[in-house]
Amino acid sequence: MNSARGDAEVSRYKTNNLLGIGLMLLAVLLFEAMDAVAKWLVGADMSAIQVIAVRSWIIVLLIPLILGLRGELSELSTRQPLQHALRGLVGFFAPFTFFTSLKTLPLADATVVFFSGTFILTAASAIFLKERVGIHRWSAVVIGFVGVVIAMNPRGDGPVASYLLVLCAASIYAMIFIYGKQLSKRDSVISLVFSLQLGMGVVATVALPWVWVPLDLAALGQLFLMASIALVAHYAFAAAFARADISALAPFEYTALVWATIIGYAVWRDIPSAEVWTGAAIIISCGLYVIHRESLRHRAGKASRG
Repeated sequence: MNSARGDAEVSRYKTNNLLGIGLMLLAVLLFEAMDAVAKWLVGADMSAIQVIAVRSWIIVLLIPLILGLRGELSELSTRQPLQHALRGLVGFFAPFTFFTSLKTLPLADATVVFFSGTFILTAASAIFLKERVGIHRWSAVVIGFVGVVIAMNPRGDGPVASYLLVLCAASIYAMIFIYGKQLSKRDSVISLVFSLQLGMGVVATVALPWVWVPLDLAALGQLFLMASIALVAHYAFAAAFARADISALAPFEYTALVWATIIGYAVWRDIPSAEVWTGAAIIISCGLYVIHRESLRHRAGKASRG
């Protein structure tokens, strides 16, 4: 019985690493564009809570509208409502901490530190999931965090508290998307996007009366643009994880630094410091090393089975 159910779960989305990589590249670009709009809004003294609330409710209204026009409302159904609800409620704290950090951090700096999510996942898998983590992966985790500390540069431009907020955001984002990969075995990708945004919107709305500021047409337009970008980005990201191996997708997350640097310079004339580039080189190298080791282990496993 369990085996049959497992086969049914896995079959919802067929593995297609090439398609997954394409979706990941699109998602990363859109996420950086979304973060740039968020940085603009919080820099204009709008609370991150208000940004999340308005963005989430726009998305929550758009998804059923789009699906209804396509006759696909059934895609929102789920057999795991409690898991979706928990993921959405916890998920609020990821954009809240990240958007708050953008008020005082350059976009590229925040992006580099956000890469620490890769190493946080490795450590968490050993502690909470009891996965076997060898010396190579632990070494990459330790050295990767050294890169994060170098990029944070406590003596430099940004407040340490803002960098810590990014670390918090990276931890939560990593967990909710890994959890989303598990949920996608039985539910549609769009249902994951919908429930995540619904949970974020509910939490943000509870706190909204204390931080609300009036919106003019320009701010409302920026929020609508941000919501539209976020909707496509979250769908592409969740679809990438549902269709491809995590190890195949991981290297392409680092293209975020390219986009963050380009956008940061074009809009705010931000140029990453030498510490940020050094930290980024260490973080990316460690991430690629872990992926290389996983690839070797996977090939060895297939050879032994063959």
